[in-house]
Amino acid sequence: MTDARSTLLSRRQMLRQVLRTSLCLPFAGLPAALYPETQPSAPAGTPGQPVLSPEDDQFLNDLEKAHFLFFWEQGSSKTGMVKDRCNVRTNSQGIPASIAATGFGLTALCIGAQRNFIPTADALERVLATLRFLWKKLPNHRGFFYHYANPETGERMFDSEVSSVDTAILLCGILTCREHFRHSAVAELANLILNRVDWTWLSEDTSLLTHGWTPEVGFLPSRWEYYSELMMMYLLGMGSSAHPLKQETWNAWKRLTFEYDGMRYIGSFAPLFVHQYSQAWFDFRGRRDKYADYFQNSVTATEVHRRFCLELGKQFPDYTDDLWGITASDSEHGYIAWGGPPATGPIDGSVVPSAAGGSLPFLPAATMRVLKTIRNRYPSAWTKYGFVNAFNPLKNWYDSDVIGIDTGIILLMAENLRTGFVWDTFMKTAEAQRGIERAGFHKY
Repeated sequence: MTDARSTLLSRRQMLRQVLRTSLCLPFAGLPAALYPETQPSAPAGTPGQPVLSPEDDQFLNDLEKAHFLFFWEQGSSKTGMVKDRCNVRTNSQGIPASIAATGFGLTALCIGAQRNFIPTADALERVLATLRFLWKKLPNHRGFFYHYANPETGERMFDSEVSSVDTAILLCGILTCREHFRHSAVAELANLILNRVDWTWLSEDTSLLTHGWTPEVGFLPSRWEYYSELMMMYLLGMGSSAHPLKQETWNAWKRLTFEYDGMRYIGSFAPLFVHQYSQAWFDFRGRRDKYADYFQNSVTATEVHRRFCLELGKQFPDYTDDLWGITASDSEHGYIAWGGPPATGPIDGSVVPSAAGGSLPFLPAATMRVLKTIRNRYPSAWTKYGFVNAFNPLKNWYDSDVIGIDTGIILLMAENLRTGFVWDTFMKTAEAQRGIERAGFHKY
């Protein structure tokens, strides 16, 4: 229990610290320059979405089936709450559920039913158990849920905060289920949960949403003010039918533009996952607002990260075209919010499978090559739940854990690459359509 608490608290604090102090980093640490008003541009020769070979499709199917199993087995059959992580080598006790992992888990149930990993009736039963628990039992404040909870009782754990972005991830899963299953009880419960979320409370004195709230201290001081995974949260808030955010909130957060190796893109001093999470559900392909095409922006950011890792190969020879990718993850010495450019965290040659796996739709050929390399050359990095969270081939270190949100982003993005299923399902919801419209997106 102590180890679990320490790991989870350090992870939450680490990510907050990165977001809080990002602009305090010296600009000299940038590999190129920062252009606050420059539009992002695509890298030359950006690959298009390929037609997957039967071999590639089978590889992704096997990957999805393994990653789905995490959510099926580590989700409570009684409450539907999904554990934040799982040690695949021991029967760890005291691991809390995460509302973000539960959001990925609800979407995983849609994929599992669609792919016949489990019978649709079994998936629907788990969805209904989850939604009933969320509506009737899981503690919330103004509709927002605590980050960590006991998976069987729903009791708040580790004095965690009512989390704005983690609630948003949960809502994305709920909306996906409502649209996919088209079941009256699912729709009723989903709408009750969605309409209870009071976005106006979260933004009552500012256009910038807070990271969260606790009964002990009230609103947390950190705000969602720079480009990151925040897009899903603002769009969901603007798309709410009960307590919508004002349209100006979409323009309130800042979009800093970086340049690396001649490529410009909107980014942050943050790990690669910030370019992935919103786009697991929101389909920005062929759309743009007045600032950017965010799908193309993530293509560029992923290519930049790939080249950054190849440059690091001079120091860490395991980084090659076949093996690259760093994002917030476990390490040999604890949880680290590492990545780049610019280099963030004490990078030591570790590889994080969700860096490539969460970017599958952005650079299909390059990321598939990485995932196949890990699967084929590093058997200790593969478990019954798919990839371990991280490993370091230079030190022969392999994580014993898989983490729900990282396992989830690989699962969802693999399915989006194969069929666009999550995108197509989620984007049919009225909430997604309203959010996109109010934010000023248009097709082009």
